[in-house]
Formats: sequence, structure tokens, C-alpha cells
Amino acid sequence: MSNKEDILKRYRANVQKKYDMPDLSDIKAITYPDPLVQFIAMSENVGGHVIEVKGDRTVDGLIRELYPDAKEIASNLPEVTIATRNPDEVGRARDLNGTDVGVIRGLFGVAENGCIWIPQQMKEKAVCFISENLVILLPKSQIVNNMHEAYRRLRERDPKSGLELFDEYGYGSFISGPSKTADIAQVLVMGAQAARSVTVLLLPE
Repeated sequence: MSNKEDILKRYRANVQKKYDMPDLSDIKAITYPDPLVQFIAMSENVGGHVIEVKGDRTVDGLIRELYPDAKEIASNLPEVTIATRNPDEVGRARDLNGTDVGVIRGLFGVAENGCIWIPQQMKEKAVCFISENLVILLPKSQIVNNMHEAYRRLRERDPKSGLELFDEYGYGSFISGPSKTADIAQVLVMGAQAARSVTVLLLPE
């Protein structure tokens, strides 16, 4: 018996009273009159920036406008024609080091906390975390109210493979705003573990 199993055995032997798991089926999760408005507010509250793509504005044009000094732009998305690196074509993840702007696609956003579900739709997912600045393309119609709805979305099945969406992607991550920490001396540092800035481009219906 391993040390871990031995410790767990002792815990179980000394439990005085057992409690059943609560029934979660009746939880009334928070909802919003306008999930998109709430999503934008929460995204900006956590340090992100949200821009709605309207009229003749293009993704390429907005990226150039937002990051005029960017030299290395990484993306595998067809609408990003100014990309200088493709995460599907690099030999290894560290080849993406030095990326000024990474452009990726989100599947849906969460109004409750400003999170966006990013499935792995590229060979090297490091582009999601190694980029100095991250741009996320998100259809503005794809906003759910809360994390309960978000996880239900991930249990939906892909019509081709029959797999639940999470298994179909193999990997995915919720991203909300830029990376930040204030663990050291209570000084807020942006870009501690991932992007220094996150901009969400809301695409039309």
C-alpha cells in the first residue's frame, strides 16, 4: 500500500459522519437580460479590451491599428493574412517565442466572468500563452450566461465524430483577460504567465 493510500485509509476510518453529495439539478445559476453587454463589462473589468467588428473594418486592419509596431504575428486563421508565423507549421512550441501578437478563435464567451472557451484548433497551443498580446476572434452571438451553461456546451456532441466537444478538441482552456499576478509584494504584474494584453474582436452574426 502506498503512502497516499495509507493516508486516505486512515481518513476514511476516522470519518464520524458522512454526507451525501448535494443535488445540483435545482441550482438557479445567474442569468442576465443581455449576456453580451455583461460579457463586455466583465471582460473589461478583468483588464481585457473588447471591439465589435463593424462595417468595412477587417481583422487584419484592426490588428495593424492596435499593434502598429508588431513584427511577429502568429495565427493559423484564414482571415489573418498578415501573420508571419503559423502555429501549425512551426517545428516545436518554442519556435513561437518572441511572438508579438497571437490571433486565435474562441468558441463561446461567458457573461458571468468574461471567460472565453478556446479549443485547441492549432498544432502548437503555445501560441495562446507565449504571445505578448493575444487577440481572440469571437462571434458575438455565442455568449452564454454562466459556467453551468458553458460546461453544458462542452458536453454537446460533435455531429461527425459523435464525441463530446471537449473530447473532440482534446485540449481547451478558458481565457479571461491578460495574465496577471500580485503575489509578490502585492504589486500587480501583467503578463506574468501568459499574454500582457487580451483584445476580443466580436465578429458579426
